[in-house]
Amino acid sequence: MKKLAAFLLMGTMTMGLFAGCGASQAASSETTPASSEAASQAAENVGEGEIVVFAAASMTETLTEIKSIYETAHPGVTITYNFDSSGTLKTQIQEGADCDLFISAGQKQMNQLDINADVSVNTEGLDFVNADSRINLLENKVTLCVPESNPKNIQSFEDLNKALQAGDILFCMGNSDVPVGQYTQKILAYYKLDEEALAKAGLITYGTNVKEVTTQISEASVDAGVIYCTDAYSAGLKVVDSATKEMCGQVIYPASVLKTAKNAETAQYFLDYLTTEEAMAVFEKVGFSPAK
Repeated sequence: MKKLAAFLLMGTMTMGLFAGCGASQAASSETTPASSEAASQAAENVGEGEIVVFAAASMTETLTEIKSIYETAHPGVTITYNFDSSGTLKTQIQEGADCDLFISAGQKQMNQLDINADVSVNTEGLDFVNADSRINLLENKVTLCVPESNPKNIQSFEDLNKALQAGDILFCMGNSDVPVGQYTQKILAYYKLDEEALAKAGLITYGTNVKEVTTQISEASVDAGVIYCTDAYSAGLKVVDSATKEMCGQVIYPASVLKTAKNAETAQYFLDYLTTEEAMAVFEKVGFSPAK
């Protein structure tokens, strides 16, 4: 009888042990998917809904490609772009246009909307920029481009300088409220050229944004023009020279979520994405580089 009792006790303990292991495995199999799901949700924490992005015209091709990539990966997000000159975009924001994220081709236009900027730039005391989100996103290069035929045989900025002084060229540049135009003005000043006198002499024609300047060069309606290297790449134009930092400074693209944003959280997630290696690969293949 004692042997039988001991045998029954051992069997009961063994069954209990197996039951305990089964419960432990069941608990483990229940918690693991939950943990994976939580991690997945954290990775996909990109917000939802529509975001409106105002961006410099020189970003049209790259941001359009990035929109396709981003929306495919995040079907709950819709990106709507407004591309134009940074000066025009700044004015539209100031006048109340819906905008969640602003990416400018120059610091001036961003500073004009930033209450923390110097009052000599933000002369109207505008307060649209969310300072916690503002970053320097990209750097571009200012280049001298010519039509395929290069009718005046312009090979450098020095050649452009000589041709303008000789009155033997039709040159295209951006308006003074457009960043690419402002960089070009610095180049003209570097060579001590009088823009107003040259314009009056019929040697300069203007574009309201960098795309208009690019088109005039592409169509050979001018002999040369100044645009960004990214626009030259996208249009297949010949770059004959690049401006140095001494000639016009660095070309930095600042970006910021706006205080007036209707979907600030999702806009911030998208801005964060633009700094990733995946997004930068799109920017870099046309000539952009991360801002330093």
